[in-house]
Amino acid sequence: MSEKSKKSSMRSGLPWLWLTLVALVVDQLTKYWTVQALALHESYEILSFFNFTYARNYGAAFSFLGDAGGWQKYLFSGIAFLVSAYLLYSMKKTSATQPWLNCSYALILSGAIGNVMDRLMFGYVVDFLDFDLGFYRWPTFNVADIAIFIGAAMMIIDSLFWAEKREKSKQNEEKKDNNNDE
Repeated sequence: MSEKSKKSSMRSGLPWLWLTLVALVVDQLTKYWTVQALALHESYEILSFFNFTYARNYGAAFSFLGDAGGWQKYLFSGIAFLVSAYLLYSMKKTSATQPWLNCSYALILSGAIGNVMDRLMFGYVVDFLDFDLGFYRWPTFNVADIAIFIGAAMMIIDSLFWAEKREKSKQNEEKKDNNNDE
């Protein structure tokens, strides 16, 4: 392995934290705007099927455990801290030459941090994106939820299509290095 390729493979995915910061700022600014511009449950129609509606989510996804009495705030915050630590560790261990995977980690991290900030500051998550198709109303969500969804989808796509190729490439590279050492 050449010295240049050794250095590039050693660089971590931590530089992708810029994406975490950008998505987190967008998330927090949109939530701030929502709280300032709308009263609780007030709705502003954007399109016939899409509204900005200020809602509070005391639970997790789809308000899971939303009426559990308050203890869930600590559970979900703890989970978010553990997931965030794991994602930071994963970004540190993942090569900078894998932007797709690092981007997925960065997006999920921003969503986890954005929602845990709400939980710790307010005791609930501010949601405002509201889709009502007439026959089905999707649960209200926010930018952090979008970041988590996109990041998770990217991670799934990576595991389905590229993880095996990456592992084979790594094994071939190790074989070449072992043959060169002999």
